[in-house]
Amino acid sequence: MKRIGLLSDTHAYWDPRFEQYFRDVDEIWHAGDIGSLDVVLRLQELAPLRAVHGNIDGGDIRRIYPELLRWDCEGLSVLMTHIGGYPGRYAPNIRKLILQHPPGLFISGHSHILKVMPDPQLGLLHINPGAAGLQGWQTVRTLIRFSVSEAKVHDLEVIELV
Repeated sequence: MKRIGLLSDTHAYWDPRFEQYFRDVDEIWHAGDIGSLDVVLRLQELAPLRAVHGNIDGGDIRRIYPELLRWDCEGLSVLMTHIGGYPGRYAPNIRKLILQHPPGLFISGHSHILKVMPDPQLGLLHINPGAAGLQGWQTVRTLIRFSVSEAKVHDLEVIELV
């Protein structure tokens, strides 16, 4: 079993509560728009970091983190990108990838809108952790924690940073 901390759209903002909420996770996943290497380094101090770059990320972050990342976590196929849409409204390039090789979990950011929703047509779970940074129109900043074991997501928690 792995415990995961998931966030997106930090836009270079570091909230000291990230340490509190991600203290006991095995990995941190960032779905893009990281904004600065300082955020990367601070997250890496807490746990191993998997990330994709977002549309606001500069060359320094783009050289380290790809646009799209696919891996296996405890038997669960994971696909993560920054701009990907959501069930019923996937970005065209992502829809094609999902149809060719469906993941069990699809993660995207960008919209700053928290979504945790199944896609029963494609048999996957979609998560957008919302935005953890200060940029954007969201009124509540959010993080997500969950566990993965035996190819399933469980114990999912939404954390509101108010």
